Amino acid sequence: MGYIERLRRHVGHERLLSPGVRAIIRDGTGAILLQRRGDFGSWGLPAGGVELGESVWQALCREVSEETGLRVVRAVPFGIYSDPRYGVTYPNGDQVQPFTLAFDVREWTGEPRADGEESLELAFFAPDRLPPDERMHPPHLRTIRDYARYREDVAFVVD
Repeated sequence: MGYIERLRRHVGHERLLSPGVRAIIRDGTGAILLQRRGDFGSWGLPAGGVELGESVWQALCREVSEETGLRVVRAVPFGIYSDPRYGVTYPNGDQVQPFTLAFDVREWTGEPRADGEESLELAFFAPDRLPPDERMHPPHLRTIRDYARYREDVAFVVD
């Protein structure tokens, strides 16, 4: 049982600050790997929570591996997302305010495969051919848009 799940025993569905990671993973053409998420059914980035006793790097590697089957070799952080507007209420009623570090995964190995739970489907999408906005997980869509700015003219995104 994870850190947040253990806290839930004490606080119920109350909003919690939730440390997490997000990964932009690109193929050789620059297309971005998205997953159709098991929790909302929307498309989003490989992402998840940092567990007690692990570093942000370990969380990134674990979450990417669990959700995509890929192994992160090299990654660079490019954004921090902590604004309360990114708060989420999950279908079970649990509320979180993420404090998320987004990474540009610059080197990875393996073949993408969905785990069937957190990740129902995986596909690479060209940045100009993403699923429609209403089918995207809003915080992750914002990260993808910020990533385009970061690659062009912004040193680090803080939001």
